Amino acid sequence: MPERLRFSAAAAYRHLRRVDPIVGRLIDEHGPYGPRPSTDPYAQLVRTILFQQLAGAAARTIQRRLYAHFRDEGADQGGDESRTPTPTELATTDDDTFRSVGVSRQKAGYLRDLARHTLEGNLDFDNIDNYTDDEVIAHLIAVKGIGEWSAHMFLMSHLGRPDILPIGDLGIQKGMEVCYDLKATPKPAEAAEIGAKWSPYRSVASWYMWRAADTITPD
Repeated sequence: MPERLRFSAAAAYRHLRRVDPIVGRLIDEHGPYGPRPSTDPYAQLVRTILFQQLAGAAARTIQRRLYAHFRDEGADQGGDESRTPTPTELATTDDDTFRSVGVSRQKAGYLRDLARHTLEGNLDFDNIDNYTDDEVIAHLIAVKGIGEWSAHMFLMSHLGRPDILPIGDLGIQKGMEVCYDLKATPKPAEAAEIGAKWSPYRSVASWYMWRAADTITPD
């Protein structure tokens, strides 16, 4: 089971309602903050790489196909679609196999590099929870394909950090555009300015920006 939130959601709601009525309205519309910290840092990074620059539905389909390819002994014919492939499995998978399940050659390289770093013990998963946000980012970007966005997703989704604002995320930018009735999608600097007042709960407000972006109706 995912862990409980590592901060008070009630305190976050109170703060966000006070500093930004627009986010307060989103809380009312979309209900409680949903994410809970994951329990497997390696699995979270695999998922993050798979979801880079893809719509959620497409990424989930590719993830399901990739995971199903690796079958545990005695698994059903369809494969095990919930078990994250091990570092050894990913490190030894060829480009043709990755391509057959929808993983691009570039992302295949990223997954192999993550597998290599994991197998060689370069990622300090045992102690990473004690790192500051900036230290986590610096630690993770040593892996090919893990940039600031991916590190932000890890901080939010695995470590459950409350004050992360992925200013380069298109979903958050689109959420801001519609919520604040902007004339154009905000650039990262403008997104940072909009979200500054949300601190120390920028992760929570960011999640509601994603919900807003998900519910945009076409003109």
